[in-house]
This record gives sequence, C-alpha cells and structure tokens, in this order.
Amino acid sequence: MPTYTIEGGGGLKLHVREWGIRNAQAILLIHGWSQNHLSWSKQFESPLPAEFRLIAMDIRGHGQSEAPLDAESYTRSALWADDVNNVIKALELERPILVGWSYGGFIICDYLRVNGDDAIAGINFVAAAVGIGKEWFGTRIGPGFLTYAQLCCSEDQTIALKAIRDFLHTCIVKPIAAGDMELAMGWNMLVHPKVRANLIGREEDYTPDLEKIKKPVLVTYGAADAVVLPSMAKVIHDHAPNCQMSEYSGVGHAPFIEEPIRFNEELKTFVRRVDGTS
Repeated sequence: MPTYTIEGGGGLKLHVREWGIRNAQAILLIHGWSQNHLSWSKQFESPLPAEFRLIAMDIRGHGQSEAPLDAESYTRSALWADDVNNVIKALELERPILVGWSYGGFIICDYLRVNGDDAIAGINFVAAAVGIGKEWFGTRIGPGFLTYAQLCCSEDQTIALKAIRDFLHTCIVKPIAAGDMELAMGWNMLVHPKVRANLIGREEDYTPDLEKIKKPVLVTYGAADAVVLPSMAKVIHDHAPNCQMSEYSGVGHAPFIEEPIRFNEELKTFVRRVDGTS
C-alpha cells in the first residue's frame, strides 16, 4: 500500500494512499465532511483493487493531511481544484474516474469549475452535494445535517462528541458492524472543529458547472438519506448530461458502507463501461 505526501493548493501537504494495479484504470476516491480516507475501506479491502488502481486522499484539514485553521484555506474553489489536479498529475493518473461522497461532490465540482473534465473519464457522485447555503437548506440539505452541523463545530469536546455520535447514527440507516461505527467515530473526532466550521461556511451553486460536463456521470444515493436529501440527486440528474441514477432503498447517507457489495459491483460496471472494456 504505497503512501504519498502530495503538495496541494497553496502548498498544503496532502496525505494520499494507493491500492491495486499500477497501470490499470484509476479511481480517485474523495471523502466527505469530517471524514477520512478510511471511509473507503469497504472498497480498497474488496476485489476492486484486483482490477483497478484505487487512490484515496485525506482532503485538506482531515486525516493525515495538513490542517490550517484559517477560513480561506477551505472556502476557495481554486485551492480544492488544485488539490485534486495535483494528485492526478503527481501520480500520473490517466483519465481517472472521480468518486466523491457528500462534501466530495463540492470538491469534484471545484475541480470541474477550474479544469473542466477533459483529463478525467467519468464521475460517480455518491450522496453528493452540489450546492450549499440558505436556498439549499431544508430542500436539498436535510435535518440530518442541519440539526448537528453547528454542534459538531463546537470547541467544547463534550458537545462535539455527542453531536458527531448522533450525526453518524443519522448518516447510517442500514445497520453496519459496531467496529466500523467505532472507527468512524474516531476519524471524525480527529478533525479540528474549526476545520469543520470552515468547510460549511461556503455559499455555492455548482449547477452551471454540472451543465458543462461532457463525460459520463453516475449518481448513487440512498432513498432514506436525511443528510443530503434525494432531491439533491435529482438536481444533479437535471443538470448533468449523460447521467445515470442508482437509488438504494432503505439506505442512508453512505451507500458504499451500508451496501458495499452492490456499490462495488455498480462502480466496477460503470468504470468498465467508461473505460470501454464492457
């Protein structure tokens, strides 16, 4: 399992890990708000690395990546775009598939806003958000986020710990192993509360960027998601050309964790189709 330190936007150091076949089709996994590359363990510990090259990054401020506490490090599209672009270039990823969960949808859209989609092969938006701000709250971003977000950003650890616990139990609708939930609790709490606050201090509407996408798009979402509502998936479908939808009944905000076998099979099928091998 090679690990890398890659210079992202503004010189920030990003922690990146890799699994699989070096010269195979690359899949770049981008996790969400207050999460970690370990979110994708059900993918990199699955049969997927036997066929593909999987890369997972700790996004800025998370995991083992550098975590400045100033707001500007997290509110500029260009910085997020450079993070993704620099990982692609540093690892010489040829036409990777971008997979973005939750806040990872913003990060992919930041990349598209600056770079377009010429250097990638396709996108899998996973319970992904493509807008944030008052007009999105309640209609596209649901109570599972709105109830706990500010509490999760408290610098009082007692408050933040309880809020993160409740937030995770809201994210996961279909039961998962207790050990997996415990690990998720750990990596969530590794993120500084100011970083969490800075990430959600943005006002963004990425629908114009979605309309410029030329490459295939797969939208994966849980029908029972109370964090990023299913209506957000419809926004992506309505604005992104060449878009395929995959709804998971009885699943919440993490289809790739709650139903990993189905998710991995659908990702494999999508990558093969985009790569022209099926």
